[in-house]
Amino acid sequence: MKRELILSLTENFEAHAQETENGIDYWLARDLQQLLGYSKWDNFLNPISKAKTACEVSGHEVLDHFADVGKMVELGSGSQREIDDIMLTRYACYLIAQNGDPQKEEIAFAQTYFAMQTRKAELIEERLLAAERISARQKLTGTEKELSSVIYQQTGGNQNFAIIRSKGDQALFNKSTQTMKSHWKVPASRALADFAPTIILKAKDFATEITIHNARQHQLSTENQISSEHISNNRAVRNTLLSRGIRPEELPAAEDVKKVERRLASEDKKSLKNPDCLGESE
Repeated sequence: MKRELILSLTENFEAHAQETENGIDYWLARDLQQLLGYSKWDNFLNPISKAKTACEVSGHEVLDHFADVGKMVELGSGSQREIDDIMLTRYACYLIAQNGDPQKEEIAFAQTYFAMQTRKAELIEERLLAAERISARQKLTGTEKELSSVIYQQTGGNQNFAIIRSKGDQALFNKSTQTMKSHWKVPASRALADFAPTIILKAKDFATEITIHNARQHQLSTENQISSEHISNNRAVRNTLLSRGIRPEELPAAEDVKKVERRLASEDKKSLKNPDCLGESE
C-alpha cells in the first residue's frame, strides 16, 4: 500500500472519530461503512453481524461496544428522515474490520489501524494501573512512617513498630508475614508490601490510618494497646474484603514494585528522547 494512501486513510479514520462525555472514542457505523469501502448499508450489516458474534464469543458485552442510535439525514425535498446507525467503540471497529472483505485496501488498512489503536489503549491502561500501584505503595510507606512516629511519641520508643505491623499482617491475611513472604516468594531482605497487589496496599494503608487516628484520639501509650487497635482494624478490613469475595491470602503476588518503578522511569526517559515511541513495548 502506497504511503500517500496510508496517510490519507489515517487522516480520514481519525477525522471521523468522535468522543463521548466520558472520553471514550467512537465511530458511527454509517461513517465507517464509507471508510471501509462499502457502498451499500445492507452489505455492511454482514461484517457488523459477524463482529457482534465475535464480541460475544470473546466474553465482552455486545451493547458496550455496539450501541444502536438514530441519525437524521437530509432528503432531496429538504425534509429530514431518521435512519438506523450504530455507535462503535474502537474494539468494535477492529472486529468489523477483521470480518470485512480482505480484498478491499480500506479493510486491510483498518485491520492494522484499529489493532494498533486498541493495543495502544491497552498499554495506556496498563501504565495507569502500574502508576496507581506505585502511588499506593508510596502512600503506604508514608502512612507506616507516621504510625512509627506515633508509636515513638506515645510509647517512648519505636522498636515495637515491626512487631505491631506483623500483628496487623497476621490479622489481615490470617497468616504470618513470613508465611505470606514464602507464599509470594518475597526475598528475605524485601518488604512484603513491595509484592502486594494494589488492593492489598490500599487495605493495609486504610487499616494503618485508622490505627493512627485512634492511637492519637485515645492516647494509647503501650505496645499492647496499639497492637490490639491495629489487629482490630486489620480484621475489620479483612472482613470487608471477605464479604466481597476477596481472600487476601489467596491473591497472587504482584510484580516487584521497584521493577515497575524502574520500567516506567525508563519509558519516560525514552519518550522524552523520542516522543513517537510512547506506548510501544519491547
